[in-house]
Amino acid sequence: MQPVLEVNELQVHYPTPRGPLKAVDGVSFELAHGERLGLIGESGSGKSTIALALMRLIRPPGRIVGGSAILDGRDLLKIPEEEMRQVRLAQVALVTQGAMNSLNPVIRVRPQMIDAMQAHGIQLNKAGWDSRVDELLTSVDLKPAVADLYPHQLSGGMKQRVCIAIAVSMRPKLIVADEPTSALDVVVQRRVMQTLKKVQDRIGASVILIGHDMGLMAQFAQRVAVMRNGQLVEVGDVRDVFARPKHPYTRLLMDSLPSLHKRDAFAAVAAAP
Repeated sequence: MQPVLEVNELQVHYPTPRGPLKAVDGVSFELAHGERLGLIGESGSGKSTIALALMRLIRPPGRIVGGSAILDGRDLLKIPEEEMRQVRLAQVALVTQGAMNSLNPVIRVRPQMIDAMQAHGIQLNKAGWDSRVDELLTSVDLKPAVADLYPHQLSGGMKQRVCIAIAVSMRPKLIVADEPTSALDVVVQRRVMQTLKKVQDRIGASVILIGHDMGLMAQFAQRVAVMRNGQLVEVGDVRDVFARPKHPYTRLLMDSLPSLHKRDAFAAVAAAP
């Protein structure tokens, strides 16, 4: 079966006085229909830059200087900006790590959800909109009454689930979740990830989950891709990578997991050449 997403030699550079900083340096991977891919690595490894590049949200002075990202036969990196604006949310949706930054603090939840769909040409009467918003909130385990609240009246986990509801409102083929559980406690993290998996299964989307939490990756992802210094150093089935990591950096990541059975000294990661 043809993959839903094919990324080939993606390159994102930032100019510096010493030459270009290669935030993403020739990254290639594929994503199957309905698959959950975990993208892991230390801060600054290029994970979030990949997410922004797929959404065409890289801000100057950063530039996408090469590569392709084929989603359903269209290269997301080459299509006109107006076409890309329609592709966002309808075909590929982004769930960011700061839910409060994604929601307008002075507008209630309902009009924010409606605005996202209206921007893509959906027109309903008031009863139709109320029904659609209620359905979306219920799908992420929130009560319909949440639609009439302001974001500051919601907990962190509730705000993140509102963002997930907006992300799946157009039934996209791909969901990019960029550290969606950061700053949430472990109980809320699990609930948010369960919600994401449930809505993914319901609409049949593929998911790229970006993060540091190895435990969440082990529970959620089917394959993992390890990033370091803008490059993919290892890609494989989540069980194989966790049990038998091949790259030295991946082994260091696995060794960083806390153990109740042994006590080890800290291991330093060598700087990039």
